Amino acid sequence: MRITFLGTGGSMPSKDRGASGVVIRRGRELLMFDCGEGTQRQMVKAGIGFQRPMRLFITHLHGDHVLGLPALLQSMSLLRREETLHVYGPEGLVRFVKAFSESLGGPVFPVIMYEITEPGVIHEEEGYRVEAVKAVHRTHSWSYGLLESPRPGKFNPEKAKELGLPEGPAWNRLQLGEEVEIDGVLFKPDMVCGPPRDGRKIVYSGDTSPNDDLIELARGADVLIHESTFLDELSDRAEEDGHTTAAQAAEVGKKARVGRLVLTHISSRYPEPNAVLAEAKKIFENVIVAYDFMELDVPLKKAF
Repeated sequence: MRITFLGTGGSMPSKDRGASGVVIRRGRELLMFDCGEGTQRQMVKAGIGFQRPMRLFITHLHGDHVLGLPALLQSMSLLRREETLHVYGPEGLVRFVKAFSESLGGPVFPVIMYEITEPGVIHEEEGYRVEAVKAVHRTHSWSYGLLESPRPGKFNPEKAKELGLPEGPAWNRLQLGEEVEIDGVLFKPDMVCGPPRDGRKIVYSGDTSPNDDLIELARGADVLIHESTFLDELSDRAEEDGHTTAAQAAEVGKKARVGRLVLTHISSRYPEPNAVLAEAKKIFENVIVAYDFMELDVPLKKAF
């Protein structure tokens, strides 16, 4: 999987940082988290196409996280998109989309909207699921986690040969975790494969104050993308507005034992990220500050 950061700014875009938007490429499918103003231009610059299968997850209905949606739908319509777009978000999402569609004209392709009312699994299909937990913000807001299913363990061809399994389709099926019956003998994946490998996990906080639900969702994540609107000197302001400081985000990453912490939603009051990074690194070493168009690969877990 590859993560592309389309916009990494705070409540207002700056000359260097656009409004919030992150895309995870998983095979051909795109999973987008938030869609701030200008997202469709950022997609063009990043080389991300408008026709691919896509699911969009809106954390909340503040402008810097959702005002790119009308323009994105317009661009997709102009390009005669036919693929269904799935959009998830808080209560009020349907009303918001209907309001701008009445003024601008609705999309010419299918758009299915899902309003999230309870935490838990909000989408699941073969290979992964997306979970939501309530964020702590000034309005209805969600944090999201992309969790891959466990993958079969490493295939042992020598063991398969010892068991008399002919090389070919049977090997492929066993590597995919399927059982195979040959001449009345049932072969199970654990007979020729090592222990299952954990799937990858990526968590996106959206706007939030630190909270236990997010820590639990992020536990053991390969990557935690966490907002870092303020430095700790403005921790009172962060709490009042439902945001997080760099130090607080680092504490979340440390408590959740994540592999890597990526800070985003950087206020325009911090044009240079050095202070943000330095504050976080005092608490959690494996942290970086995202910038627009930064890409991050998340490799498969190694087999043992």
